[in-house]
Amino acid sequence: MPKLAEHYNAFTQECFKEGVLSQKQKQLIALGISLYSQDEYCIIYHTKGCLDQGCTEEEIFEAIGVTAAFGGGASMSHGCHTCTRMYRRT
Repeated sequence: MPKLAEHYNAFTQECFKEGVLSQKQKQLIALGISLYSQDEYCIIYHTKGCLDQGCTEEEIFEAIGVTAAFGGGASMSHGCHTCTRMYRRT
């Protein structure tokens, strides 16, 4: 299992490298997917990733809005709650 975890971590690191899409764009996409899947750990992780990549509060909330268009109220609720908590910490 440790070998599998190593390969998975290498895969995800490669996916988040700068490419045609910027790291900032990739973090916004990952945040949207995390919200849609309601994965609290990933929501926190990718919200921090968005902040680390220089996303503005407006960019993050717009991504939340797009996600809510597909994921409904649960996506909006998770997104607003988590982002509000993260911004209070910074």
